[in-house]
Amino acid sequence: GNLLIDNNLIENKIRPVALGRKNYLFAGSHKAAQRAAAIYSFFAICKKHEVNPYEWLKYTLENIMTIKYKDIKNLYPQNYKKLQLSK
Repeated sequence: GNLLIDNNLIENKIRPVALGRKNYLFAGSHKAAQRAAAIYSFFAICKKHEVNPYEWLKYTLENIMTIKYKDIKNLYPQNYKKLQLSK
């Protein structure tokens, strides 16, 4: 009686991965698929850390030219929220 009769919650969680896997076959080239995977990864990190992807990407593109290489980690989504709170 403690277990659910179906696994819809899990299926809904993995659906984007399954759809993405099917779509990656048609990325155009291997490099295009790698770029798409990088973008998906950044957006997944935004979701995990409850960061608005649009705001993060806008901030990153506006500030990437002015940041020093050693401070590039400050542009990562997981660090974006900390930067915004410190302002």
